[in-house]
Amino acid sequence: MTKPIIGISGSEIIDQGGIFPGYRRSYVNEDYVDSVVQNGGVPFIIPFTEDDEVIKAQLDHVQALILSGGHDVDPHLYHEEPLQKIGATWPARDHFDMLLLKLAEEKGIPVLGICRGAQIINVAHGGSLYQDLSYRKELTLKHSQNHTPSLPTHGMKVNSDSKLAKILGKTDFLVNSFHHQLLKEVAPDLIQSATAPDGVPEGIENKEGTVIAVQWHPEMLHRNKQVAFMNNLFKWVVDNAK
Repeated sequence: MTKPIIGISGSEIIDQGGIFPGYRRSYVNEDYVDSVVQNGGVPFIIPFTEDDEVIKAQLDHVQALILSGGHDVDPHLYHEEPLQKIGATWPARDHFDMLLLKLAEEKGIPVLGICRGAQIINVAHGGSLYQDLSYRKELTLKHSQNHTPSLPTHGMKVNSDSKLAKILGKTDFLVNSFHHQLLKEVAPDLIQSATAPDGVPEGIENKEGTVIAVQWHPEMLHRNKQVAFMNNLFKWVVDNAK
């Protein structure tokens, strides 16, 4: 049987040294690629472009979509001005990812959002973000461990009746954490499916169960035997690819 092609939204990295300083390269972290391969899919990196017709053609060639991590989301997209602690934004990539999401939803193919991908999905549907966790008034956990990517560091509770719980087969576990922005208002047409112990939303999904998003990084955990069930997210993407 032909393995499904899983699109992974790409980013760009700019060489800081070597023989081509300032040279732009299309990339995704290898963990995304390996997570798809290990769970039966064919990874296809979708390189960033500002050409909408090319983006549409790119999406036509995949059977599922993973929205990867990266830059902070432009706060103008949720009707805020940039505050002092926001990180680097890239509005052109916001458009790229949101158009990929829109096209994937129109096709009805599975979408998995990871970290920034979860934020993009929430904002695209009308939700908002905290531009930095320090702007949240409540006591907030450390959400950026800054080391040992495969080490789970804080707790997670998943709603037992959610699609996410059905996929993972778990409702209470530890996750890794590499984000300084947080989901604030969950979009009205999305369901909050997972919550950190400090009350921060960390999992969302649509009512149809075709769009799943998590704020942690399952692709960095998929080799950790203690949380091997994280592979179920990528297996869901592959098994439901159309």
